[in-house]
Amino acid sequence: MATITSTGLGSGLDVESIVTKLMSIERRPLALLQNQQDSLNTKLSAVGKLTSYTGALRDAANSLASVLTWKQTKSSSSDAASVTVSTETGAALGNYAVNVTRLASVQTTVSKAFASSTAAVGTGTLKIELGSWAGEPSPTGFNAKSGSTPVTVTITDADNTLEKIRDKINSAKAGVSATIVNDASGARLALRSTDTGAENGFRITATETSDDGSATTGLSTLGFDATGSSPMTRTQTAVNAAATINGIAISSASNTLKNVADGMTLTLNKATGSDVAVAVTADDDAITSAVDTFVKSFNDLAGYIRDNTQYDATKKTGGVLQGDRTTGNLLSQLRGVINEGSTASSVYSRLSDVGIAMGADGKLAVNKTKLQNALSSNREELRKLFAADTGTTSSSGFMDRFRDLGRSALDTDGLLTTRSEGLKAEITLNSKSQDAMETRLTSTEARVRRQYQALDSSMASLSGLSNYVSQQLAALNKSS
Repeated sequence: MATITSTGLGSGLDVESIVTKLMSIERRPLALLQNQQDSLNTKLSAVGKLTSYTGALRDAANSLASVLTWKQTKSSSSDAASVTVSTETGAALGNYAVNVTRLASVQTTVSKAFASSTAAVGTGTLKIELGSWAGEPSPTGFNAKSGSTPVTVTITDADNTLEKIRDKINSAKAGVSATIVNDASGARLALRSTDTGAENGFRITATETSDDGSATTGLSTLGFDATGSSPMTRTQTAVNAAATINGIAISSASNTLKNVADGMTLTLNKATGSDVAVAVTADDDAITSAVDTFVKSFNDLAGYIRDNTQYDATKKTGGVLQGDRTTGNLLSQLRGVINEGSTASSVYSRLSDVGIAMGADGKLAVNKTKLQNALSSNREELRKLFAADTGTTSSSGFMDRFRDLGRSALDTDGLLTTRSEGLKAEITLNSKSQDAMETRLTSTEARVRRQYQALDSSMASLSGLSNYVSQQLAALNKSS
């Protein structure tokens, strides 16, 4: 009788190998779910990028359709060293002849020379008043600046040195700044208006005190009154800027003339001997830049759709979004906007009329010459072609259409948002299915392992019985 043999312990049955192989078969549906989840995550990422490109297209179209973009201006000056110009969005277009007679200046006064900046001057008060001097260049009176309040600076024994008086004047913020200038004669206190203009001249009334309350002369050296003899010397007079713009006389306390024309600011840098030509023109560069940005965003989106929906014959694989209905709908809508003409402009009806045309690869290209000609000759009609928001598709500008398409796709119930949410729901359901299958497989493995362990034990018992019977038969054969 043949003997039952084995290659392992007990019965020799390789339970672990058998269970492993059986469970690998049981796990195939789980592997399919995992692969499906990887595919769903990849597609969700692709739709996310599609959403990002669509958002960029919407924003670029919105910028090109914006009134602010079309109202941008640029400015120039024939002598920027003398007159500089800046403009705001919507500034009035025009040409200006600017002649600067005089720049606005501040008042400056200088004290007598002291031994040093630490020299004691005296105690008392300095009353600082802002205003203009009547009768210049030989002042006959002082007119206080409207809305300005005199500031009194008190000087005590603790702060009666020249440098401490300087610091106290600066801390008072009275519209006057103080510095100390050292020359061959010693240290001098220089006072200067904070702001330019005739109304920012100043008068300083010095009142001295001594320990016994009698009048002294120390702090009086810092007084100033232009109508008579004064201890401090005026080295520069506060005056307004004087200029003519297109022959119109202009006076300004500042050398910066804000809104001298609607949205235009002139900065006067020095007096001129002749007219400086200043021009404010429409900023065509802003339009061409916005067009370039739009075309790039369109091409980024169109290129991404093409790359992710085409079939790779070499790899024999389709793109991530191949066959995706949402992507196909979006591409169809993009082409629909391009292909449908507009009646917004009486001159142009299609983007190709102004140099923006679609090539065989589905991308847009810009003919710069054609676009510039449209800007130069029919700027307003070009604007209408891009940005006439009439509420109806046929008479709306192309950028309004693209903007609305992007908004629609990205709204809470838009096709891209809905697609993204749908994929997320599928991923969640897949994950739950994997969890449930993992639980079932754990239970299945435990059951199979118990069954094969029981079979292993039974086979071990049968093997032992086989050996016993074999031994008995051998003994009988010997005795006979």
